[in-house]
Amino acid sequence: MAQMTPKVSKLLEQALSLSIEEQEALADSLISNLDGEVDEGVQAAWEAEIGRRIADLDSGKAKTTSWAEVRRRNLTKLPHAR
Repeated sequence: MAQMTPKVSKLLEQALSLSIEEQEALADSLISNLDGEVDEGVQAAWEAEIGRRIADLDSGKAKTTSWAEVRRRNLTKLPHAR
């Protein structure tokens, strides 16, 4: 994985300030721009994993963390936050 440059960190910080809908649209656009071929095996594996995670959430087996806490933790990892 590529190293996060200060420019990318700044973009990430700006992206995290967007609404959830705006973040989804941005992520979809960035992923679509990668022009990668979809590996059917990988797609099937992700779908199975998503199903497992949903089942864990529904059963209460998975421990969740609030978005506010996740955001706080991630922002402290950005270079400017140190």
